[in-house]
Amino acid sequence: MYRTHTCGELNISKVGESVTLSGWVQKTRALGGMTFVDLRDRYGITQLVFNNDTDVALCDRANKLGREFVIQVKGAVIERTSKNLNIPTGEIEINVNELNIISESETPPFIIENATDGSEELRLKYRYLDIRRPELKDRLIMRAKFNNAVREYLDAKNFLEIETPNLIKSTPEGARDFLVPSRLMHGSFYALPQSPQILKQLLMVAGMDRYYQIVRCFRDEDFRGDRQPEFTQVDCEMSFIHQEDIFETFGGMMKHVFKKIKNYDLPDLPRIKYDDAIRLYGSDKPDLRFDCKIVDLNTVLPKSEFGVFNNAIENGGLVAGLNATGCAAYTRKQFDELVEFVKESHRGLGGLISIRFNEDGTVKSSVDKFFNEEQLREIGKAFNAQKGDLLLLAADKTSKVRKSLGDLRLELGKRNKWIDQNAWSVLWVVDFPLFEKDEESGEITFAHHPFCSPHPDDMQYFDTDPVRVRAQTYDMVMNGNEILSGSVRIHQKDIQEKVFNRLGLTPEDREKKFGFLLNAFRFGAPPHGGCAFGVDRMIMLLSGGETIRDVIAFPKTSGGRDLMMDAPTVVDKKQLDELGIAVK
Repeated sequence: MYRTHTCGELNISKVGESVTLSGWVQKTRALGGMTFVDLRDRYGITQLVFNNDTDVALCDRANKLGREFVIQVKGAVIERTSKNLNIPTGEIEINVNELNIISESETPPFIIENATDGSEELRLKYRYLDIRRPELKDRLIMRAKFNNAVREYLDAKNFLEIETPNLIKSTPEGARDFLVPSRLMHGSFYALPQSPQILKQLLMVAGMDRYYQIVRCFRDEDFRGDRQPEFTQVDCEMSFIHQEDIFETFGGMMKHVFKKIKNYDLPDLPRIKYDDAIRLYGSDKPDLRFDCKIVDLNTVLPKSEFGVFNNAIENGGLVAGLNATGCAAYTRKQFDELVEFVKESHRGLGGLISIRFNEDGTVKSSVDKFFNEEQLREIGKAFNAQKGDLLLLAADKTSKVRKSLGDLRLELGKRNKWIDQNAWSVLWVVDFPLFEKDEESGEITFAHHPFCSPHPDDMQYFDTDPVRVRAQTYDMVMNGNEILSGSVRIHQKDIQEKVFNRLGLTPEDREKKFGFLLNAFRFGAPPHGGCAFGVDRMIMLLSGGETIRDVIAFPKTSGGRDLMMDAPTVVDKKQLDELGIAVK
């Protein structure tokens, strides 16, 4: 027997017991004729003590142990004289009488502690060592507990966990597919699924009623941010439901997960309409852990000769702003940093207008030439501005202003520490548009996949005013991050035809791309809908990680490489010949 107990379970109640432990050497310390060793496994750390007065040879062997040696020890549990109450085993130690070295270790390339000296690239190369660090180990444990909590909840709700294939037909879903060549049918390819979307709809046609799967998905996207070419979803679908059933079921699942993982009673999830989220927060994934709403000014601005405001309004644009409460004392440097922030290319604003409500009661502005103090105070009323507040105003195309102020709102929240890092903001965003109008071309485009159901109350506008049509789609947002997306699906043939016609898909296109699903719908399709949770992002948020790489056992770099296995790599010509492939 390698162990009778783990390194995280012994406590003061076990004093006097003889035990056997196995694990990795975290560190050794020789002090005054005694050697102390911290022994670690995934359950915790237990201190070992070797006494030079009772066994010189054993103590000498302990002094030669290196970091990350794998050892087995036997001994008695004794009470520590110098206790460490920060760990569960901190009141006891093991008085070792037998030491077996199971395997030796070379000096690891970085310190295996939370405060490691290893770069991310080095840690990804030696990921199996990085996982030994408590921080990463605990995140993977949380991930496993999350999966268990999801299964526990959904199983109790009569959902069936059903696996779908990883080798499927290439379908148009937005990103590029990863293609898998067929050795037996040269020139033909499978695709790895971007999601099981169509397959889970087929399961509804098959009468499976309630389906879920914790499933791997694949997207061949351009590398940016912390995206991964493969990621995990909790994928779900239900039959004979309305949107309210989705909100109740999966809002309940989130409450169950929070209780199990964080021992936190998550309140009922509030809902915010998409239009309101964009108008008030400049984002369809608003972080509501702090206030600071966007305020529209087009209808309340006093008349002036200020061309920036006037031109924006005359051209159908927007003048709006934020109240950076308590920030009137910002220096010129701090203000200029905010201006540069909104000028960055993906935002593209020309600048910001400032109005300071100073502590001495005066009001100063960067546009004093065009507005007198009374007019500035009138603008301030729209923000409920008080002494010490700083108003930041922008004018441009509506979408650009809302996007830039939404980003600026989050930046102000971080800079001013307005965000309570121990708080949780989990909500539904609902009533997304079914169609979008391109601001440059005016062209109407479809905002979602072609099986998303229009809101029944808006079908009257489908042909005459399509931008008024709401989709039965919904997102769940946690702390400003989208963690779930879903929709009620189209199951009526006539509505599906209208959507395809709007998209300009010919009968041939429909058959080629979606024939197998449309054929299934000929045999009785129930009303159905579902969603998919982004597991990696959820665990990142729940565990306090900074990127999704922090919560994936063996992730790729931001450039898509597996540094540990050195993939992707070139394969030899024989393998390519078998597949009928030549590399260009």
